[in-house]
Amino acid sequence: MKKNVPSMVKDEKLIQKRREQMIKAAVSLFKEKGFHRTTTREIARVAGFSIGTLYEYIRKKEDVLYLVCDSIYDEVRERLEEQLKPNITGIERLRQALHAFYHVMDDMQDEVLVMYQEAKSLPRETLPYVLKKELGMAEIFEKLIEECVAEGKLTLSDDEIYGAAHNILVQGQMWVFRRWALRDHYSIEEYTKMQEAFLIQALNPVEANNV
Repeated sequence: MKKNVPSMVKDEKLIQKRREQMIKAAVSLFKEKGFHRTTTREIARVAGFSIGTLYEYIRKKEDVLYLVCDSIYDEVRERLEEQLKPNITGIERLRQALHAFYHVMDDMQDEVLVMYQEAKSLPRETLPYVLKKELGMAEIFEKLIEECVAEGKLTLSDDEIYGAAHNILVQGQMWVFRRWALRDHYSIEEYTKMQEAFLIQALNPVEANNV
């Protein structure tokens, strides 16, 4: 279940504002120094308030890491779902989702990099929740592929659908983890088109079989 991070402040809008400031500060610091070498005092300073104010909204540094991971997953999912047009079906809807996902990965590459690098430092009680959100991301693509199968556009087993969905996530994450090498060869548009072509060809659409 979602963890309730206690706050001494009762104003929900102020809590959200301060925690967004903390998250932004923490991402920049975790990227530069890593979770363990970053102090709560540094997070407070970069966020623009005192260490005393910070502890009015969290109890410990691990709470900040949890908020970072939770908010990044939520933003990725929300931005992906916002770009999915309901009037498109089949392979084109899957293409649209791939395009949206890879571009969100590009827009949020620092956040995604920090999240995957530092998630291992989450406390035992919160790690399963965060990992479940990762599975939730894969489920978006599972459903899109299942729709293609139901429409007769793809012929895949349940295991193949599951594997394809996770493969999509990995290909999107690769743009983040190996950007140091990939960006010298591709723009995000070129990378997206290449991965879309690889994936659609690998999924073996029914139309291709009938050519």
